[in-house]
Amino acid sequence: MSRAVLEAILNAMHVWLNGHEKEQLYHELIAYFGLIGAINECQALEYAWQDPYNRQEIEQFIKAWLQWRRKHRKEEAIIGVV
Repeated sequence: MSRAVLEAILNAMHVWLNGHEKEQLYHELIAYFGLIGAINECQALEYAWQDPYNRQEIEQFIKAWLQWRRKHRKEEAIIGVV
């Protein structure tokens, strides 16, 4: 269910990722916000998204993660060309 919440967040931000990228982002997101091992990760993530401050923090984290991912992909492409 937590992945459904992440999917809703990504849709609201107009971000589309493949399954592997979503899983990687999900694990890094819940680790960053200290939600790993929460009794109800799904509900905690959903409540965090509904709070304006936390929503902004989540959006900033996702945007930074996307920038890192783009840079990482570009480096992979350069290495693959050599």
